Amino acid sequence: MARTSTIRRSRVRRAGESAYGLLLVGRNLAAACVVLLLLVAGVWTSWNTAQHAMLTKGRERGTVVITGCAEDTCTGRFTAASPSSGTDRPKVSIDKAVTHEKGERLPVAVRPGTNEVVRTGWAGVLYAWVPLGGALLLAALVIAGGLRMRRTAWVTGLLGVALLGAAFATL
Repeated sequence: MARTSTIRRSRVRRAGESAYGLLLVGRNLAAACVVLLLLVAGVWTSWNTAQHAMLTKGRERGTVVITGCAEDTCTGRFTAASPSSGTDRPKVSIDKAVTHEKGERLPVAVRPGTNEVVRTGWAGVLYAWVPLGGALLLAALVIAGGLRMRRTAWVTGLLGVALLGAAFATL
């Protein structure tokens, strides 16, 4: 019959092991909080534009013909899709990143209370979620380095790349 022996560890050693375990839990908790903060910030920033691009029912909708571009924005004439969906406006502005050239015709929705328009359709929706794609990429780095969850980091990073790539391809 084999005899098992138990080795007693000192109180100091047990306290040190507990403190180290507590530090590991604290590090994981801090990394998880950073990931959560990044993702919430990405969704919050994206939703500011995405709500107008995705939820167009009840908003002023129509098309804009680009007449000129400045450094960051382009301007054009807004034509409502129908009389019930808004009124024509002689000059509205749109982000330059969603347009290509003068004379381009884009489906848009007007931000309430402004003369700014947001591109609708797949291109507009994907462009609106670009900040979330960047947040996913940053979160993937924290997940891999801070949480040591390599597979989850790869999936998160690939989702971010897919979102950014789809937005680039549709614009």
